[in-house]
Amino acid sequence: MFALVALARQNDAMQLFKPSVLPASTDIARHHHREPYATLVLAGAYEETGDSGRLSARAGEILMHGPFSAHRDRISAARTVVIDLPLPFDAREWPARAYVADPDRIVRLAERDPMGAVTEMIAGFTPACAAEEEELPDQLSVALRRSAAPRIGEWAAAHGRSREHVSRSFERLYGVSPAAYRADCQAKRAWRMIVAGDDSLAGIAVEAGYADQAHMTRAVTKLTGVSPRRWRRGAAC
Repeated sequence: MFALVALARQNDAMQLFKPSVLPASTDIARHHHREPYATLVLAGAYEETGDSGRLSARAGEILMHGPFSAHRDRISAARTVVIDLPLPFDAREWPARAYVADPDRIVRLAERDPMGAVTEMIAGFTPACAAEEEELPDQLSVALRRSAAPRIGEWAAAHGRSREHVSRSFERLYGVSPAAYRADCQAKRAWRMIVAGDDSLAGIAVEAGYADQAHMTRAVTKLTGVSPRRWRRGAAC
């Protein structure tokens, strides 16, 4: 689904198609967006910690977010200007970070042809390096996003740390506990499998790591507000 009527579904508190100045030196608590969108940085910089780990974005770079994304933002002291553009509401996995050769052209195009700006950005972006994984919480983020995510206590022990230390460090940086982060990533992975293919829901539940289909149904419904069966029927699109 990719039409103006779909773009009108944007219900997040963000200003689409127009540049906006982010509050300098601000830490924005972890929050959720139902709709997929891309943030193109026009000036300054900020750091985002979320579904794709920890990402730093500077002028000319794009941070891309799929449906139901969640993240925390730290805005730099420099004047930071961004423009948010909607993405198609589907199950594709966008690169977490990308860049465009001429950000100003996207801005000018958005003023007179919003759909054209989105189309040109998608056609012209180049994927960039993803997350920075030097610190222990970022390494744990990578592990928790995998289909076979580890037990947090076992992962901590394997890295010579206590579960409590690892959990505190992770929550301090990501704004959410490791267990909740893992569950969030698991539900999003299951949702993508549900809407992108035609495998049975029971089979998807097993592949996504749930104990049973009922467990997956509760998780996906909590994340999206819509049951897996309704997503399959297309009632949510």
